Amino acid sequence: MAVPYNHKAIEAKWRKIWDEKPVNVDDGKKPKYYCLDMFPYPSGNGLHVGHWRGYVISDVWSRYKLMHGYYLIHPMGWDAFGLPAENYAIKMGVHPAKSTAENVKNIKKQIQDIAAIYDWDREVNTTDPNFYKWTQWIFVKMFKEGLAYEKEFPINWCPSCKTGLANEEVVNGKCERCGAEVTKKNLRQWMLRITKYADRLLNDLDKLDWPEKVKKMQTDWIGKSYGAEVDFPVEGRDEKITVYTTRPDTLHGATFMVLAPEHALAKSLATEETREAVEKYIYDASMKSNVDRLQDKEKTGVFTGTYAINPLNGKKVPIWLSDYVLADYGTGAIMCVPAHDDRDFEFATKFNIPIIQVIAKDGKEIENMTEAYTEASGTMINSGDWNGMESAVLKKEAPEMIEKMGIGRKTVNYKLRDWVFSRQRYWGEPIPIIHCPKCGNVPVPEDQLPLTLPEVESYEPTGTGESPLAAIDEWVNTTCPCCGSPAKRETNTMPQWAGSSWYFLRYVDNKNDKELVSREKADKYLPVDMYIGGVEHAVLHLLYSRFYTKFLYDIGVIDFDEPFQKLFNQGMITGKNGIKMSKSKGNVVSPDDLVRDYGCDSLRLYELFVGPPELDAEWDDRGIDGVYRFLNRFWKLAMDSKDANVAETKEMVKLRHKLVYDVTQRLESFSLNTVISGFMEYNNKLIDMAKKTGGIDRKTIETFIQLLAPFAPHVAEELWQEYGHEDSVFHTQWPEADEEAMKDDEIEIPVQINGKTRAVISISAEASKEEAIAAGKEAIADKLTGNVIKEIYVPKKIINIVMK
Repeated sequence: MAVPYNHKAIEAKWRKIWDEKPVNVDDGKKPKYYCLDMFPYPSGNGLHVGHWRGYVISDVWSRYKLMHGYYLIHPMGWDAFGLPAENYAIKMGVHPAKSTAENVKNIKKQIQDIAAIYDWDREVNTTDPNFYKWTQWIFVKMFKEGLAYEKEFPINWCPSCKTGLANEEVVNGKCERCGAEVTKKNLRQWMLRITKYADRLLNDLDKLDWPEKVKKMQTDWIGKSYGAEVDFPVEGRDEKITVYTTRPDTLHGATFMVLAPEHALAKSLATEETREAVEKYIYDASMKSNVDRLQDKEKTGVFTGTYAINPLNGKKVPIWLSDYVLADYGTGAIMCVPAHDDRDFEFATKFNIPIIQVIAKDGKEIENMTEAYTEASGTMINSGDWNGMESAVLKKEAPEMIEKMGIGRKTVNYKLRDWVFSRQRYWGEPIPIIHCPKCGNVPVPEDQLPLTLPEVESYEPTGTGESPLAAIDEWVNTTCPCCGSPAKRETNTMPQWAGSSWYFLRYVDNKNDKELVSREKADKYLPVDMYIGGVEHAVLHLLYSRFYTKFLYDIGVIDFDEPFQKLFNQGMITGKNGIKMSKSKGNVVSPDDLVRDYGCDSLRLYELFVGPPELDAEWDDRGIDGVYRFLNRFWKLAMDSKDANVAETKEMVKLRHKLVYDVTQRLESFSLNTVISGFMEYNNKLIDMAKKTGGIDRKTIETFIQLLAPFAPHVAEELWQEYGHEDSVFHTQWPEADEEAMKDDEIEIPVQINGKTRAVISISAEASKEEAIAAGKEAIADKLTGNVIKEIYVPKKIINIVMK
């Protein structure tokens, strides 16, 4: 009688052994493979089963690569600065340093329950001064290169978090973190000139083995377009208003122009008659987020009372303000061609502005237009010298024609904006800048980094636009490192994204106090080969990390300019009815009880079994019984077969190689849920086979153990030891399938008469057409009562006899 499967004893035993003798050791001879999880922020809520999914996927992949002879760089750390950690500390009434340390301790224990082969010697924490010294160092380097600069302008403001937000942190007009409605606030901000890297960020997407969905999201966010800037003189004044357009071919159809309410000229364009209405409109627009402004179905606007001159035909063009134009896209002013743009048509119709068609299908003008003509091609009409030209041709040629006329210039534009990099909060990296009345903005000398956060009693946000650091005089007041004059420190802190934009580099040299990363270790261990995390970071963390990596490449710190070679985005595990798990909704499922009752191996398998790993999946505890049953059944099969000394049969060898082939193919394509179902199917086949043969041969069971090892490491190690092996199963080579051994000697083929199956026969897999048809006709001889007019054999599929 086999010893029953005892997950508690087995898992406790192997945790102890792995702690004493780690299976992943750098012997200096193996090639490296760097598999990275997106590191978590240490939430006070701890981990739920949804968090496990990504960590299990990355560990399975890491152990699989380990069995291909690689040394695995598989580190873990903590994204511990920023709003989530600070908001939690405020809620709990403790200092963020204390709550963060407690949360890290708790989550680290929970992560260790997953039994992943994390190298804790490489651990990093973004709040550690030895780490953020280098976050600040990068900022100083960017400042010296002209990539970090100050600017005052209206930013997204979260009244709940009491801080500014980057565009990427505003989702549907709400704060990504707390869900509050986002407003606008005019503040002095530090910016990073990510736009300087726009072309490289766009073009280099082609180098990456990333999901096409993520590449498209980044492409759309960068938003490169080709067109022209056109200068419209303001009637009766010296100023010109410059507009950016992707359709300069339609310039003759521009019957009005619209400025963003924040445009520098907006207020001054108002006349005595319109001033009150204009100023009210500007104020009202300042209270809306960009997303709300773009989503508002009802178009609003106000006429300034002033006109511009269309530089191409000299006609007067009324200047309007409308909040559907954003100050930070293009020039903050647009020329409006209502005949060929739905939004402009709606606006012109509402405010009774002339509509002039300039592109026509087959050159025929539409009488009494009821909607805009938006087809991309057509013939130019009502366009002076351009009449009769094809619009598609003119669209390409017009920018240069406009440039030669001296009324504009050919231009490339991007939707990507520079990164708003400062936050008016306490819990973040201090920005290492000193404001000197004589020297201006001066970086903290590099040998004085890190500039550490001061100990404070009150760290709650002020809501005034000033950081809590501004109230600490003894920290703020300092001397200029250049001239020695009294000066003040910058009081804003960096956003949460600062540390996460480069942390993956520090893992490989986390104790170096002289360099961010030594060139020797960077060349040996970097870049990241596989990065695993949620798709929600597509235009935040992933874009910022690419920007940082390119900058560090440019200044010679590393010799590669893309951080993550391959990317996999796992789907979310949700509660019932697809609702995101959260403590407030009361639908969080903790892994702790499941590990206790079923074991870590069972939970690891079930995390993968719930559905395709790239898709969201609804959690149901009841399903774990099935994988737990599978492990018990395989354990019993292996233990019963151990001393049975069953000789391998041809069927066992064939099944073994098919198992290797199927598991490997599915794992390589990340179809991990079908790997688990495959294990169950093959286990059932082996159990059926064992009933006839008294067990399964040793080689087949050992192969199954090796394949199962990355998924259920404890039970695999225990069975490997039971089978007499002293070294770890993870030090064996991943099995290879022999396609010859997989081939079937005999196959079952249906035999049909006039398309209806009348028999099923077994024939040699290599049978010729003549042999197959002869065997088929013999099997249905008593049914062949008419004239046979056709005999069909689809090799290895079907025999069909057509009879009259």
